[in-house]
Amino acid sequence: MGKQSEASRARHVAIIMDGNGRWAKKRALPRAIGHQRGVEAVRELVRNVGGMGLDCLTLYAFSSENWKRPDEEVDDLMNLMRKFIKSDLPEFVANDVRLKIIGDWQGLAPDIVAMLEDALEQTSGGSNTLAVALNYGSQNEIARAAAKAAAIGDVTPEAIAAHLDTADLPPLDLLIRTSGEVRLSNFLLWQSAYAEMLFVDTLWPDFKPAHLQEALDNFAQRERRFGGR
Repeated sequence: MGKQSEASRARHVAIIMDGNGRWAKKRALPRAIGHQRGVEAVRELVRNVGGMGLDCLTLYAFSSENWKRPDEEVDDLMNLMRKFIKSDLPEFVANDVRLKIIGDWQGLAPDIVAMLEDALEQTSGGSNTLAVALNYGSQNEIARAAAKAAAIGDVTPEAIAAHLDTADLPPLDLLIRTSGEVRLSNFLLWQSAYAEMLFVDTLWPDFKPAHLQEALDNFAQRERRFGGR
Protein backbone atom coordinates (compact mmCIF):
# COMPACT_ATOMS: atom_id res chain seq x y z
CA MET A 1 0.00 0.00 0.00
CA GLY A 2 2.87 2.34 -0.62
CA LYS A 3 3.45 4.80 2.21
CA GLN A 4 0.91 3.41 4.67
CA SER A 5 2.37 1.87 7.82
CA GLU A 6 1.65 -1.74 8.70
CA ALA A 7 -0.49 -0.62 11.65
CA SER A 8 -2.77 1.45 9.41
CA ARG A 9 -2.93 -1.06 6.56
CA ALA A 10 -6.17 -2.87 5.84
CA ARG A 11 -5.37 -6.54 5.30
CA HIS A 12 -8.92 -7.76 4.67
CA VAL A 13 -11.64 -5.76 2.92
CA ALA A 14 -15.14 -7.00 2.11
CA ILE A 15 -17.56 -5.40 -0.34
CA ILE A 16 -21.34 -5.68 -0.66
CA MET A 17 -21.61 -5.09 -4.40
CA ASP A 18 -24.97 -3.36 -4.69
CA GLY A 19 -26.61 -1.33 -7.44
CA ASN A 20 -26.45 -3.35 -10.67
CA GLY A 21 -30.21 -3.18 -11.18
CA ARG A 22 -30.44 0.52 -10.44
CA TRP A 23 -27.49 1.21 -12.75
CA ALA A 24 -29.38 -0.51 -15.58
CA LYS A 25 -32.70 1.15 -14.74
CA LYS A 26 -31.13 4.63 -14.85
CA ARG A 27 -30.06 3.85 -18.41
CA ALA A 28 -33.31 2.12 -19.47
CA LEU A 29 -31.39 -1.13 -19.93
CA PRO A 30 -32.30 -4.70 -18.90
CA ARG A 31 -31.15 -5.78 -15.42
CA ALA A 32 -29.03 -8.44 -17.10
CA ILE A 33 -26.88 -5.70 -18.63
CA GLY A 34 -26.41 -4.20 -15.17
CA HIS A 35 -25.20 -7.56 -13.88
CA GLN A 36 -22.82 -7.89 -16.83
CA ARG A 37 -21.36 -4.48 -16.09
CA GLY A 38 -21.11 -5.50 -12.45
CA VAL A 39 -18.97 -8.49 -13.44
CA GLU A 40 -16.75 -6.18 -15.48
CA ALA A 41 -16.32 -4.02 -12.37
CA VAL A 42 -15.26 -7.10 -10.42
CA ARG A 43 -12.77 -8.02 -13.12
CA GLU A 44 -11.22 -4.56 -13.20
CA LEU A 45 -10.98 -4.41 -9.42
CA VAL A 46 -9.34 -7.82 -9.08
CA ARG A 47 -6.82 -6.94 -11.79
CA ASN A 48 -5.76 -3.80 -9.95
CA VAL A 49 -6.01 -4.78 -6.29
CA GLY A 50 -2.59 -6.44 -6.16
CA GLY A 51 -0.75 -3.19 -5.56
CA MET A 52 -3.00 -2.02 -2.75
CA GLY A 53 -1.47 -4.10 0.01
CA LEU A 54 -4.47 -6.34 0.72
CA ASP A 55 -4.08 -9.94 1.80
CA CYS A 56 -7.75 -10.72 1.14
CA LEU A 57 -10.67 -9.19 -0.74
CA THR A 58 -14.10 -10.70 -0.03
CA LEU A 59 -16.98 -10.04 -2.42
CA TYR A 60 -20.68 -10.68 -1.74
CA ALA A 61 -21.67 -12.20 -5.08
CA PHE A 62 -24.88 -14.19 -4.42
CA SER A 63 -26.76 -14.40 -1.16
CA SER A 64 -28.98 -17.21 0.04
CA GLU A 65 -31.86 -14.72 -0.20
CA ASN A 66 -31.16 -13.98 -3.88
CA TRP A 67 -33.02 -17.17 -4.84
CA LYS A 68 -36.20 -15.14 -4.24
CA ARG A 69 -35.49 -13.08 -7.35
CA PRO A 70 -37.27 -13.91 -10.66
CA ASP A 71 -36.07 -17.16 -12.22
CA GLU A 72 -34.84 -15.37 -15.33
CA GLU A 73 -32.62 -13.07 -13.28
CA VAL A 74 -31.23 -15.95 -11.23
CA ASP A 75 -30.46 -17.85 -14.45
CA ASP A 76 -28.66 -14.78 -15.81
CA LEU A 77 -26.56 -14.56 -12.63
CA MET A 78 -25.66 -18.26 -12.74
CA ASN A 79 -24.64 -18.03 -16.41
CA LEU A 80 -22.51 -14.98 -15.67
CA MET A 81 -20.82 -16.98 -12.91
CA ARG A 82 -20.03 -19.79 -15.35
CA LYS A 83 -18.56 -17.37 -17.88
CA PHE A 84 -16.52 -15.53 -15.26
CA ILE A 85 -14.94 -18.72 -13.92
CA LYS A 86 -14.06 -19.95 -17.42
CA SER A 87 -12.63 -16.66 -18.63
CA ASP A 88 -10.78 -15.47 -15.55
CA LEU A 89 -9.39 -18.64 -13.95
CA PRO A 90 -6.15 -18.58 -15.99
CA GLU A 91 -5.64 -14.97 -14.96
CA PHE A 92 -6.11 -15.85 -11.29
CA VAL A 93 -3.45 -18.54 -11.59
CA ALA A 94 -1.05 -16.24 -13.44
CA ASN A 95 -1.46 -13.47 -10.85
CA ASP A 96 -0.95 -15.66 -7.76
CA VAL A 97 -4.58 -15.28 -6.61
CA ARG A 98 -6.05 -17.92 -4.31
CA LEU A 99 -9.78 -18.32 -4.79
CA LYS A 100 -11.87 -19.13 -1.72
CA ILE A 101 -15.62 -19.67 -1.69
CA ILE A 102 -17.72 -19.03 1.42
CA GLY A 103 -21.34 -20.00 1.90
CA ASP A 104 -23.29 -23.12 0.91
CA TRP A 105 -21.82 -23.14 -2.59
CA GLN A 106 -22.14 -26.92 -2.84
CA GLY A 107 -25.88 -26.24 -3.16
CA LEU A 108 -25.43 -24.57 -6.55
CA ALA A 109 -25.93 -26.38 -9.86
CA PRO A 110 -23.66 -29.45 -10.20
CA ASP A 111 -21.75 -28.06 -13.18
CA ILE A 112 -21.00 -24.84 -11.27
CA VAL A 113 -19.89 -26.83 -8.23
CA ALA A 114 -17.51 -28.85 -10.45
CA MET A 115 -16.13 -25.66 -12.00
CA LEU A 116 -15.59 -24.13 -8.56
CA GLU A 117 -13.87 -27.23 -7.22
CA ASP A 118 -11.49 -27.14 -10.19
CA ALA A 119 -10.86 -23.42 -9.67
CA LEU A 120 -10.16 -23.92 -5.97
CA GLU A 121 -7.65 -26.66 -6.75
CA GLN A 122 -5.90 -24.72 -9.50
CA THR A 123 -5.50 -21.58 -7.37
CA SER A 124 -4.73 -23.25 -4.04
CA GLY A 125 -1.11 -22.08 -4.08
CA GLY A 126 -1.90 -18.38 -4.49
CA SER A 127 -0.55 -15.94 -1.91
CA ASN A 128 -3.33 -13.32 -2.18
CA THR A 129 -6.92 -14.37 -1.52
CA LEU A 130 -10.09 -13.49 -3.36
CA ALA A 131 -12.99 -14.81 -1.29
CA VAL A 132 -16.36 -14.95 -3.01
CA ALA A 133 -19.58 -15.38 -1.05
CA LEU A 134 -21.93 -17.65 -3.01
CA ASN A 135 -25.29 -18.86 -1.72
CA TYR A 136 -24.14 -17.16 1.46
CA GLY A 137 -26.09 -16.03 4.51
CA SER A 138 -24.28 -14.98 7.66
CA GLN A 139 -26.94 -16.19 10.09
CA ASN A 140 -26.75 -19.65 8.55
CA GLU A 141 -22.96 -19.55 8.72
CA ILE A 142 -23.04 -18.68 12.42
CA ALA A 143 -25.60 -21.41 13.12
CA ARG A 144 -23.45 -24.00 11.34
CA ALA A 145 -20.36 -22.89 13.23
CA ALA A 146 -22.18 -22.94 16.58
CA ALA A 147 -23.48 -26.46 15.89
CA LYS A 148 -19.95 -27.66 15.15
CA ALA A 149 -18.68 -26.02 18.33
CA ALA A 150 -21.49 -27.59 20.35
CA ALA A 151 -20.69 -31.01 18.90
CA ILE A 152 -17.27 -30.86 20.54
CA GLY A 153 -18.66 -29.31 23.73
CA ASP A 154 -16.93 -25.94 23.38
CA VAL A 155 -19.50 -23.22 22.68
CA THR A 156 -17.28 -20.17 23.14
CA PRO A 157 -16.75 -17.19 20.85
CA GLU A 158 -13.32 -18.55 19.98
CA ALA A 159 -14.70 -21.99 19.10
CA ILE A 160 -17.49 -20.57 16.97
CA ALA A 161 -15.05 -18.28 15.14
CA ALA A 162 -12.82 -21.29 14.43
CA HIS A 163 -15.67 -22.97 12.54
CA LEU A 164 -16.79 -20.01 10.44
CA ASP A 165 -16.29 -20.16 6.68
CA THR A 166 -13.72 -17.37 7.06
CA ALA A 167 -11.69 -19.03 9.81
CA ASP A 168 -8.53 -19.14 7.69
CA LEU A 169 -8.81 -15.50 6.57
CA PRO A 170 -7.38 -12.42 8.30
CA PRO A 171 -9.79 -10.55 10.59
CA LEU A 172 -12.09 -8.25 8.65
CA ASP A 173 -10.77 -4.68 8.72
CA LEU A 174 -13.13 -2.78 6.43
CA LEU A 175 -16.57 -3.46 5.00
CA ILE A 176 -17.79 -1.35 2.07
CA ARG A 177 -21.29 -1.22 0.62
CA THR A 178 -22.03 0.52 -2.64
CA SER A 179 -25.25 2.15 -3.94
CA GLY A 180 -26.12 4.25 -0.90
CA GLU A 181 -27.89 1.52 1.06
CA VAL A 182 -26.91 1.44 4.74
CA ARG A 183 -27.38 -2.12 5.96
CA LEU A 184 -25.41 -5.38 6.13
CA SER A 185 -27.96 -7.64 4.43
CA ASN A 186 -26.92 -10.78 6.34
CA PHE A 187 -23.27 -10.48 5.30
CA LEU A 188 -20.32 -11.23 7.61
CA LEU A 189 -22.30 -10.32 10.75
CA TRP A 190 -19.89 -12.04 13.14
CA GLN A 191 -16.79 -10.87 11.32
CA SER A 192 -18.00 -7.25 11.28
CA ALA A 193 -18.08 -6.92 15.08
CA TYR A 194 -15.17 -4.46 15.08
CA ALA A 195 -14.69 -3.85 11.37
CA GLU A 196 -14.74 -0.30 10.09
CA MET A 197 -17.61 0.40 7.72
CA LEU A 198 -17.98 2.64 4.72
CA PHE A 199 -21.21 3.21 2.79
CA VAL A 200 -20.81 4.94 -0.57
CA ASP A 201 -23.39 6.20 -3.07
CA THR A 202 -21.55 4.83 -6.11
CA LEU A 203 -23.49 2.08 -7.89
CA TRP A 204 -21.43 -1.10 -8.18
CA PRO A 205 -20.86 -1.04 -11.99
CA ASP A 206 -19.31 2.43 -11.53
CA PHE A 207 -17.05 1.37 -8.64
CA LYS A 208 -13.43 1.59 -9.80
CA PRO A 209 -10.07 0.65 -8.29
CA ALA A 210 -9.64 4.35 -7.45
CA HIS A 211 -12.74 4.16 -5.25
CA LEU A 212 -11.23 1.24 -3.34
CA GLN A 213 -7.93 3.08 -2.94
CA GLU A 214 -9.83 6.08 -1.59
CA ALA A 215 -11.58 3.80 0.89
CA LEU A 216 -8.25 2.35 2.01
CA ASP A 217 -6.84 5.84 2.47
CA ASN A 218 -9.91 6.70 4.55
CA PHE A 219 -9.39 3.56 6.63
CA ALA A 220 -5.76 4.49 7.28
CA GLN A 221 -6.91 7.72 8.97
CA ARG A 222 -9.30 6.01 11.37
CA GLU A 223 -8.42 5.23 14.97
CA ARG A 224 -9.49 1.70 15.83
CA ARG A 225 -10.20 1.11 19.52
CA PHE A 226 -11.87 -2.34 19.64
CA GLY A 227 -14.01 -1.29 22.59
CA GLY A 228 -11.22 0.56 24.40
CA ARG A 229 -10.62 4.28 24.73
